Amino acid sequence: MKSKVYFSRDITPEKVLDLYKMTGFSLSGNVAVKLHSGEMGNQNFLRPEFFKPVIEAVDGTVVECNTAYEGERDTTEKHLKTIEAHGWSRYFRVDLLDAEGPDLVLSIPGGRRIQKNFVGKNLAKYDSMLVLSHFKGHPMGGYGGALKQLSIGIASSAGKAYIHGAGNPAKIWTADHDSFLESMADAASSITERFPGKIVYVNVMKNMSVDCDCCAVAEDPCMKDIGILASTDPVAIDQACLDLVYAAKDDPGRDHLLERIESRNGVHTIEAAAALGIGSREYERIEV
Repeated sequence: MKSKVYFSRDITPEKVLDLYKMTGFSLSGNVAVKLHSGEMGNQNFLRPEFFKPVIEAVDGTVVECNTAYEGERDTTEKHLKTIEAHGWSRYFRVDLLDAEGPDLVLSIPGGRRIQKNFVGKNLAKYDSMLVLSHFKGHPMGGYGGALKQLSIGIASSAGKAYIHGAGNPAKIWTADHDSFLESMADAASSITERFPGKIVYVNVMKNMSVDCDCCAVAEDPCMKDIGILASTDPVAIDQACLDLVYAAKDDPGRDHLLERIESRNGVHTIEAAAALGIGSREYERIEV
């Protein structure tokens, strides 16, 4: 049976909540809400007000992890200041998962490139997860969506270096590129294994730049906004977003974004995740 991906061209805070509800899944227990809180200086990240209705509906805690590169989020002290400056702690409980060590190590026995994933130890406090992804380009991954949030997003600072280096943190920026993409898929599989059947994904195709929200200096969006998608399948929802970009043939910025995605072989993360069995590239898109 094909995975269901719900889609709306109406991009509002209320529609995020509507689509979450349409998945038919009600997150329970202590709910972690993984999103991108934005690097200081970035103009494209989605603001707290946009996600307020859905986060309040699940009574969730916004979770983040420190970065593995220099910036305003690479230490706990700086990261918490950035989160406050961007307004997240004004509205929500916020948990920096790797604020203090040691990391929680998740086993990946079926991993193609890595067999363990280092995440913030506070992840152990949560029973289910809502993954709110801003779909856009990415300097290394080609694109950023649900699979990136599950992998790089939830990994601790050390875990991010481990994934980027395909198991060798010393090669954080120099590892074989496809091995890095496959490591992201491996890491994502450890999170879906940790929360089996307890994750809902929402991808928002708005403010689509070739650059990620992790870039302090990012290009302005190059494509028109497309819509919001929701699913319980991280592979299907990312594939659906890619398909919508390809289908936007009349958008003058489409080729610029596709060049970023294709030049980094972005689809390979989806291919690798599907091969691991954490989702399906075959889906039914239900427009509402």
